[in-house]
Amino acid sequence: MKFFVDTADTAQIAELNDLGMVDGVTTNPSLILKSGRDILEVTQEIAAMVEGPVSAEVVALEADAMIAEGRKLAAIAPNIAVKVPLTWDGLRACKVLSGEGNMVNVTLCFSANQALLAAKAGATFISPFIGRLDDINLDGMQIISDIRQIYDNYGYETQILAASIRTVNHAHQSAMIGADVMTAPPAVIKAMASHPLTDKGLAAFMADWEKTGQKIL
Repeated sequence: MKFFVDTADTAQIAELNDLGMVDGVTTNPSLILKSGRDILEVTQEIAAMVEGPVSAEVVALEADAMIAEGRKLAAIAPNIAVKVPLTWDGLRACKVLSGEGNMVNVTLCFSANQALLAAKAGATFISPFIGRLDDINLDGMQIISDIRQIYDNYGYETQILAASIRTVNHAHQSAMIGADVMTAPPAVIKAMASHPLTDKGLAAFMADWEKTGQKIL
């Protein structure tokens, strides 16, 4: 499973990238706002830091304007994936941009039917939002399972990018189902290393080591 980090904070991206935990980056208007940076400037900086895809989102709502914005974003670096919303205009933009050889990430997906349309429009990635489905008492993981089955049934190459991941359980379940990619905030990725029994075992080892009176260095 590929790990994309969901942030526009370059310091956090660099930290995880140094550990080999970054296969790509996703951004959106909310993350750009949080960073306080210019979208073109910060996107260019992130794209230079990582080898994998960097999703940069259009903000237009009409297809022709999405296409124009997408072309400008794609020109920033060869590893830019243009992010478009899963609307009819977004699908039109996806078809054009992907046809021009650009990576396209279709975002705000909340149903398997939407994901099927995105695959047929040539999406590189489909981003189903797990956490937001959970928020309205729907099973966010079910959509990952449904999309996986549909794509496997027909051999679609669109990669399932599990998004709106808020917990380590979301990450685990997405991997078990077979999502190609997950995108998560840095805090969730770091939390995957934590386990109370690891902490307990380490404390016991250190207590015993202290009793030996020895040093390694």
